[in-house]
Amino acid sequence: MTLLAQPHASGRSSMAALASALIFAIALFHIQVARGSGLPSDTLYARPSLLVGDKGVRLSLYCIGSGSPAVIFDSGFSDWAPAWSTVQPEIAKWTRACSYDHAGAGFSDPGPLPRTSLRIAQELHGALHRAGIEGPFILVGHAFGGDQVRTFADLYMSEVAGLVLVDADATDLEPEWMQELDRRGRPDLISYLRECRNAITGHPPLPSGVPAETLQKSCSQKVFFRGLPEVKWSQELNSKMLELAQTKSAMYDAFVSEMEQMTQDEIYLEQHQRSFGARPIRILTSGNHGVPASAPDRAAYEQEITRAQARWLGLSSNAKQLFPRSASEYIQFEDPNSVVGAVREVYEEFKKLPAARD
Repeated sequence: MTLLAQPHASGRSSMAALASALIFAIALFHIQVARGSGLPSDTLYARPSLLVGDKGVRLSLYCIGSGSPAVIFDSGFSDWAPAWSTVQPEIAKWTRACSYDHAGAGFSDPGPLPRTSLRIAQELHGALHRAGIEGPFILVGHAFGGDQVRTFADLYMSEVAGLVLVDADATDLEPEWMQELDRRGRPDLISYLRECRNAITGHPPLPSGVPAETLQKSCSQKVFFRGLPEVKWSQELNSKMLELAQTKSAMYDAFVSEMEQMTQDEIYLEQHQRSFGARPIRILTSGNHGVPASAPDRAAYEQEITRAQARWLGLSSNAKQLFPRSASEYIQFEDPNSVVGAVREVYEEFKKLPAARD
């Protein structure tokens, strides 16, 4: 089912209420079908849940549960909504929880280029409001998704209840030598993503000596999430994600553009260090964030990432850095309870704020 909100509709409030009711009903239907058939609830992410249009771009939103403040999840680079399949249903037991696919990724429509964090945050904000999902929002960002939620907070702080950063990228706060190291490897990844796109569309050029079929398989299995298939997912969800990876060229275009804009996104964040006041912030640090192969000392690199993430503690008078057990930056897969617990803390701490009781 799709819903494309009209930008100049006269009954804005009634449409918002209808959209909100539709989101809950559709999501509840998917969950009930999954439970009734014995299938895991992650099959919700194997199809678009609700396509909501804003500025000509329809984003696929996955909202379950009810309550306020709503929790909004933003995924890392080359990921989309299923990245939250292990934690979103748990959080939906006590408040509304929404994940989404960036424009171009998953089931969302392609969006205009360039794909900046500023544009991504604005598209999310518009889609949420057109779907009748009102703030305040608890923003949860994983890896590169941390750039998006931090940008969202800078733009719409009055609608933010709190922040959870799940091993989020902190490149804008790293030493210059690390920034240079991170940014130096991006052109190679951009070239690889373009080759992946060409492999699935049949367009040249392809890398010398690598058959298109071999490259296509390598791209679809290695580029997205922790690699496909994902052991935490059902067969149905894995099959659909592999299908998208092998057929949706717009997804590669979107990720290429996101990577091309990362440096400018980081400069924006360097220039917009906005205080959260007393709004709660929880920072989850794995100590195993992605390290470039060219890094001279892995341990020193990880220590600097931990220090860079710790600098977010200064954004709020109610901030904590937590250290879950995780062998990679995918804490939501390896230690989901730590993510759920951090979100719960932010939820309860926000409820204590005077503004939340008004």
